[in-house]
Order: sequence, then C-alpha cells, then structure tokens
Amino acid sequence: MWAQVIEESPRFFGYWNLMFIGEALVNTLLLSWLGACVGFGFGFLFAICRHPRLFGIWPLRLAATLYVEVFRRIPFLVKLMCVFFAFQFSGTEASLFTIALVTVILSAAAFAAEIARAGIEAIPGPQWDAAEAMNFGRWRTLFRIVAPQSFRVVLPPLFGYTVGFIKSTSIASQIGVMELTYAAKILNTRGFSALLCFGTILVLYFLICWPTKHFGERLEARLARR
Repeated sequence: MWAQVIEESPRFFGYWNLMFIGEALVNTLLLSWLGACVGFGFGFLFAICRHPRLFGIWPLRLAATLYVEVFRRIPFLVKLMCVFFAFQFSGTEASLFTIALVTVILSAAAFAAEIARAGIEAIPGPQWDAAEAMNFGRWRTLFRIVAPQSFRVVLPPLFGYTVGFIKSTSIASQIGVMELTYAAKILNTRGFSALLCFGTILVLYFLICWPTKHFGERLEARLARR
C-alpha cells in the first residue's frame, strides 16, 4: 500500500490536481467561514428578538423561538436536502454551492441564536435595572452594557461551532458540491489510492480547523485579560 502511495505521489501532486484541490479548498473555506459569519449575524438578531427587555413584540419572539428550536434539532444532511428540494420546487435557479451555503447559514443562525441568548441572560438583573434607571434605551443598553460582557461568554462556543461547520461542509458532497471531500472522491475514481486522496484531505481539514480553534482560544484569553 505504501509503495503504491509513493509511486502515485508525483502524479497525484501534479499541477492540475493541485488546482483542482485548491478550488475545492476555497469552496470549503467559503462555505464554512462565510456561512458561519452570516449565520452568526442572523443568530444574534434572533437572540435579540427572543429577549423581552430588548424586543417586546411577542409574535417575533415566538417566531424566533420556533425557528431556533426546530433548526437546532434537524441533522445537517436533512436540512441540506430540504433546502435542495425547496429550491427545486420554487423553480429558483441556484447553484449547488448556493444551496449548501444557505444550509450552513440556516444552521449557524439557529445555534448562534441559542448561544447568544445564553450570553445575554448571563448579564445580572441589577445591571438591566441600573440601565433603565439611567434612562438608557434598549439599543444603548445592548451595545454599551450587554454586548461587551456577553461577548466573552459566547466566544468559546461560537468558535467551537465554527470548527464543526468546517467539518459539516463535507456532507455537502452528497449533492455534488465541489468541496474537499467531493474532490477526494473524484480523484479516487480517477485511479489514485484512497489513502493518498483522503489522507491529503484529512491534512487540509486539520490545517483549517486547528488555526481556527487556536485563534478563538487566543482571542478568548485576550478578552479575559481585559
């Protein structure tokens, strides 16, 4: 087996194969990081809508709660298929990459909303009362009192879920999205060793996930010192 890997390596790491893997790597990074960032933004909006002291309109609170509770309990593959068929039934022309990106955003928004809710509720009640006594509006209270303190609470799980979304993008290969796992399957069907194909992809996933986790830990430590 190892002799086969050594023999195939010069041909496997040729120019066109590296370009092929590079394209898949870029798509994986876009799916995970862009999807997570956009989803986390929506998640924070949902968390604000769910808090009675920040947004008191109960229909929006109910809708946000239902969304979070439903989407947090559906497996990523099921959500991917639902989004895929939803685009088909609506007649909307969308690329497979767009379908996968929308699925990541929907998942990230649900998880981030629950994490942000926990961070907002970690603020002691007397601080809310003090803000009201000083005639702070809801947005000033959010940005001057709640957000700076809750950010330290929500940061570690957010980066943990970001790493999880990086790994979840491999499921997008089930519908033919050109990402790292799909690239490994294609190269394997071209006759290259499975160990060489998926071993290379394994290393690339590690090189994406480890710096992301390390960056989150350093940012967390820096905020803790402040």
